[in-house]
Amino acid sequence: MFKNAFASWQPPSHWQQISCLDCHTGGEPLRIVTSGFPALEGDTVLAQRRDCQQRFDHLRRALMFEPRGHADMYGCIILPPERSDSAFGVLFLHNEGYSTMCGHAMIALAKVAVEAGVVAATYPVTHFQVDAPCGQIQLYAELVPAAQNQADHNSKAPKVQRCWFDNVPSFVLAADQQTQVAAIGAVPYQLAYGGAFYAYVEASRIGLELQMNNHRQIIRYGELIKQQLLAEVSVQHPFADDLSLLYGVIFTGPAAKAGVLQRNVCVFADGQLDRSPTGSGVSGLAALLYQQGKLSLGQPIRIESIVGSEFSVVIQSQCEYGPYQAVIPQVAGTAYVTASQQFVFDPLDPLAEGFIFR
Repeated sequence: MFKNAFASWQPPSHWQQISCLDCHTGGEPLRIVTSGFPALEGDTVLAQRRDCQQRFDHLRRALMFEPRGHADMYGCIILPPERSDSAFGVLFLHNEGYSTMCGHAMIALAKVAVEAGVVAATYPVTHFQVDAPCGQIQLYAELVPAAQNQADHNSKAPKVQRCWFDNVPSFVLAADQQTQVAAIGAVPYQLAYGGAFYAYVEASRIGLELQMNNHRQIIRYGELIKQQLLAEVSVQHPFADDLSLLYGVIFTGPAAKAGVLQRNVCVFADGQLDRSPTGSGVSGLAALLYQQGKLSLGQPIRIESIVGSEFSVVIQSQCEYGPYQAVIPQVAGTAYVTASQQFVFDPLDPLAEGFIFR
């Protein structure tokens, strides 16, 4: 009888090992580092972010880049909480570095934290706080009713069906702007913040179609516009220099489905194309629509991504944030676990830190 012994392979004890849980939210990946990453120094998430940049950026590359990842991989490291009423902290990773906020990650973290028992489950909705680089985020996980869950899954473990988060204050930085981009021409844009800064461009005004089969042109235009704006525009967060960075370009256009307000396609970091509608980007969009009088407090809208997945957003309240009139958006979506992985690092591997084609 054939015996398949491949599963008995074990790495040598001196090899570094990092465990991860892979998820996706609306098609956008999230690799959650669960163990094996070196402890980071600093009392705040931003301080630990700087420490990771300085001492362990090779591990970010190894986990995000090929052969363990790919050009559009996204991940996060779980940290001790910064605030006494937070469950944990989180540091976000991508192909270029470390982002300040990530909505699709928050939705996935809300699900996994409840289902893994990181936070105690309360029915019908579990609410807890998480510390991100941009500030404290309120997370919510809607659970399948306990009786129904036990009947369907024969398990007492909680099962999450939908998640949402209350974002940091989101605001419009600049409206009705225009730049000239080589190979594109005149590009009208707006700047808004939803935990990260984005330039918003109406796709039809630059002759761009937001379809899956046009992803190469979308990425190229996103990179060209971002490079031009980085050269001529300085974005400034009102309280933290570490957050003062233009993160990406969001193209907006008509939705493919009835009942959905519009399509958002985000190109961020080093040419990464977001498969989800972009949680922080949807938050900045809500601030723009509110300022334009197109969205009211408490009015829910649906936004779709390039793959057709959806986030819903509603403005919970308005507030002042430094010199800006801001809003608190609540963004909702669904996430799914796709894999549990144990990555090993052979010290003799010349490609251990990974590589990327972009």
